[in-house]
Amino acid sequence: MKRIDDVVKNTKYIFVTGGVVSSLGKGIVSASIGKLLQARGYKVTIQKFDPYINIDPGTLNPYEHGECYVTEDGMETDLDLGHYERFTGIRTTRHNSITTGRIYKTVIDRERHGDYLGKTIQVVPHITDEIKRRMLREDDHSSFDFVITEVGGTIGDIESAPFMEAIRQLRWTLGHDAVCVHLTYVPYLKAADELKTKPTQHSVKELQGMGIQPDILVLRTEKHLDDALRGKVASFCNVDLECVVQSEDLPSIYEVPVNMQRQGLDAAILRKIGIPVGETPQMMPWRCFLEKQRNASHEIHIALVGKYDLQDAYKSIRESLNLAGIYCDVKTCLHFVNSETLTEDNAGDSLRGMAGVVICPGFGQRGIEGKISAAHFCRTHDIPTFGICLGMQMMVIEFARNVLGYDDANSVEINPDTTHNVIDLMEQQKCITQMGGTMRLGAYDCQLTPGSRACEAYQGTEHISERHRHRYEFNNMYKSEFETRGMRCSGVNPLAQLVEIVEIPQMKWYIGVQFHPEYSSTVLHPHPLFMSFVKTCISYGDTQA
Repeated sequence: MKRIDDVVKNTKYIFVTGGVVSSLGKGIVSASIGKLLQARGYKVTIQKFDPYINIDPGTLNPYEHGECYVTEDGMETDLDLGHYERFTGIRTTRHNSITTGRIYKTVIDRERHGDYLGKTIQVVPHITDEIKRRMLREDDHSSFDFVITEVGGTIGDIESAPFMEAIRQLRWTLGHDAVCVHLTYVPYLKAADELKTKPTQHSVKELQGMGIQPDILVLRTEKHLDDALRGKVASFCNVDLECVVQSEDLPSIYEVPVNMQRQGLDAAILRKIGIPVGETPQMMPWRCFLEKQRNASHEIHIALVGKYDLQDAYKSIRESLNLAGIYCDVKTCLHFVNSETLTEDNAGDSLRGMAGVVICPGFGQRGIEGKISAAHFCRTHDIPTFGICLGMQMMVIEFARNVLGYDDANSVEINPDTTHNVIDLMEQQKCITQMGGTMRLGAYDCQLTPGSRACEAYQGTEHISERHRHRYEFNNMYKSEFETRGMRCSGVNPLAQLVEIVEIPQMKWYIGVQFHPEYSSTVLHPHPLFMSFVKTCISYGDTQA
């Protein structure tokens, strides 16, 4: 393959926008483009611009925006960054997630500082200039061949207007170094037995009205689109036929990159930019993964105990379990169990028969006692159990109540007056008054105990680094009591001595982690903890069959 540096002289920019309706999968398309360009040898990064005024999604209820993803440098971001990382394996940072709130805050802070020399601050040019600066990655000195920018929302939303204006200006400035990929929806009317292109035409017309002509159209559809329909869209929207690509419903989101490659999406992008297309990469590791996914027929059933009955609320956990299952040649069937309705009396009805149980993360008092009941049932019935963040804390509280004998053991987050605060507020958190961005966020080191179940899961590695998002910690005053009675603190932060991992070695697999391993699991490199957990679930499930 020809050396990339000989072809790409400047960074190229790809803007991904959406029209007609939301939730069409711009994040998946953006991640797929990134993966395809990576496979050709290009250095790629992907960033998300969200139109909402929140500084970040850290304070948003998951029902509002799905899970909150966290980068290694501690930025709370949109869940689409999880797709970017799982598809491409890149490690995103705070530069990859921008909101309207961050844009306006930066401009207002500069105005207060006097940086604008008394000028009247306006959306154009001050807000749009700040958007352009971040789209061009001027605050990041990494060298990229391609920067892919996904803009949240739908064309026509009033909140998106400044982003569209910034893209219009950049398209004019960058010329052939920038392309616009527009994702729209082609609905199928069952009564008429017809696919309708009119919504796409209107969406493109609205985009053109903002001064942006899309170079490539990706048509989201539930039915296959023939060449005649694609030709109609190309003709009405001033787009080359080869640049009209369809994104059909597929059995898995991980099929999308291969489907896009089959239709020449990456080749079309390169031609638009003026880069020789060359040979199509085979992407063998990815195709081998897809083959394993298609062949996985044996099912294992795993319960997710949480309080958010929403698929996107635990998106990274779900995907991490699915990925680990595929590499273990099984299909993981995930069952949501609402912790608000779970009690000591009915926990068995929901959890008995499961091959494994994940006690999910979260915040606040709602559903806490149900998670504790789940931990109690799993511990006393030796069911493989994985507690993540708050889930780990519930495992600690349950052990303190039922093994150590502290009936009122709790977290001060739940009961500030508990006399046995086995989970307590970190000292440096006690003076914090603001909610957003003030937790323990990002990657922290963890030293594993040699010979522990956790160390075995990491294949003998004793020093790891994982991402965190929490405010409360295991109270080290109780550490010796826990270890004496059988719950081992097998992972500790080497600097602060904060407990990161607890486990009960005598059980099949009973591990709680204070961090979020799901953020680090990718398609080609599933996380070792999830792999170890799923392997144990398979063995346990087979004994229950």
